[in-house]
Amino acid sequence: MKIRSLFAALAIAAGLGTAAQAEAQYTLTISSWGPPTSGNNATMWPEIIKRMEEATGGRVTGELKFNLAPPPAQFDLVLDGAADMTWIFHGYNPGRFVSSQLFELPGYDADSATLSAAYWQVYQDHFAKLNEHRGVKLIGLMTHGPGQLASAPRIDKLSDIAALKVRTGGGVAGEVVGLLGASRIQLPAPSAYEAIASKAADASMMTIEGRKSYNLIEVAPYMYEMPGGFYRGSFALLMNQEKFDSMPKDIQDALETVFGLETSRLAGAVWDEIDREGRQATLDTPGNEIIVASPEDQAEFAKLAGTVKEQVFASIRGAGADPEAAYAEILTLIAK
Repeated sequence: MKIRSLFAALAIAAGLGTAAQAEAQYTLTISSWGPPTSGNNATMWPEIIKRMEEATGGRVTGELKFNLAPPPAQFDLVLDGAADMTWIFHGYNPGRFVSSQLFELPGYDADSATLSAAYWQVYQDHFAKLNEHRGVKLIGLMTHGPGQLASAPRIDKLSDIAALKVRTGGGVAGEVVGLLGASRIQLPAPSAYEAIASKAADASMMTIEGRKSYNLIEVAPYMYEMPGGFYRGSFALLMNQEKFDSMPKDIQDALETVFGLETSRLAGAVWDEIDREGRQATLDTPGNEIIVASPEDQAEFAKLAGTVKEQVFASIRGAGADPEAAYAEILTLIAK
């Protein structure tokens, strides 16, 4: 009975979605990556679509499309108009997004919803002038929760990581892996499972949610947890600027009530929820184990994190922005 009820509910939801698209003046093609069941695809984008529909009285809706391009190509996909909207991980495009590294630093005492909301505000105040997302419309910014190490071999102490081949998405996570002495393998998150299963990698710097959504509980049963995380991941939600400009002014104004701060907060909140699910899946799966870094290893990593912070600050200064002022504002907003 429960299964039949579930299928009935899904059929009704599908029917409503089809009806909304049939009545809408604009159906935006949303290019996404990662498994369809992941939180960003199953929860974040549907909620953004719902809010766009509500704000525009049903005149704008969206439709998720998968496998239109690999994760590193999503920005250019939307820039070229092959899709109307997408989300990107900044670290997949080395050197293209300098300011994002400030939000990838380890140690922020905030959940993703809070840090993502702060991200949007600080970006407007300090980094919009860098025009790093030029050519597209920036509609949201977010970070995932504290990134941890998922590994096939058990890791008991920080120094054990030096012997590993570690998959990383790039950005600050890549710098951390290098400073820990491990071999870096830069691959998008959807490739983590295969990299570890094939023994091309021993471990992956990963979100906790990735243990569930990318099935790492099957190939990387150990999670070495650094309180505060080894890093955060920085993401942007984008829209094709020409598509937005082509819409009537009243629709643009309505969409602007959805985009920005609230989209950023929503996206961060989704990461918080799916991180909780990933942790629970780890605890519930026989053979999986979470090893928390010792106080001594936490102190050792704090020194390394300080080195990464100095490097990031230098990069942002070189790009023409003030990292000290931006970092101070992040901490102030988190405290509020």
